[in-house]
Amino acid sequence: MAATGGTAPVTRTAADEALLAFARIAIDASVRAADDMGALSPVQLRALTALQEYGPSNLAQLAEEMGVTVSTASRLVDRLVGAEWVHRRQASHNRREISLTLTSQGTSLLRRYDDERLGRLRNYLTRLAPDRQDVVVAALEEFVEGARGRRRHVS
Repeated sequence: MAATGGTAPVTRTAADEALLAFARIAIDASVRAADDMGALSPVQLRALTALQEYGPSNLAQLAEEMGVTVSTASRLVDRLVGAEWVHRRQASHNRREISLTLTSQGTSLLRRYDDERLGRLRNYLTRLAPDRQDVVVAALEEFVEGARGRRRHVS
């Protein structure tokens, strides 16, 4: 591996390579599913997925979850509202705050997207011996639980 920016190359372990390979497979499944959905960008999917996972959010919370600026999130939300995938309403607890939630169309769209991704990932999983499938699923559940334990939850 070539060094970039004057830093020494990092030696990768077999575990590192396995994690990177898994990330590539998951991203590939997501990108292909997004392509199948049509005029839906990965950034739009990230926003919709964040709203689905964390529920009603304000603009700053969504921007933080996505790792973008509030102005970038605002423009993105404008497009999502225009596509009728997101509701933008005055928050019930604070009249100066805007609450963002998925519309029924947004929820349905994400369901179809998840079904597409799941179909691809299930196909890969079924290539393993049945007893190994259970082991992999259990390990993934533990991995996800550990990753979510370190994430900030939007409330």
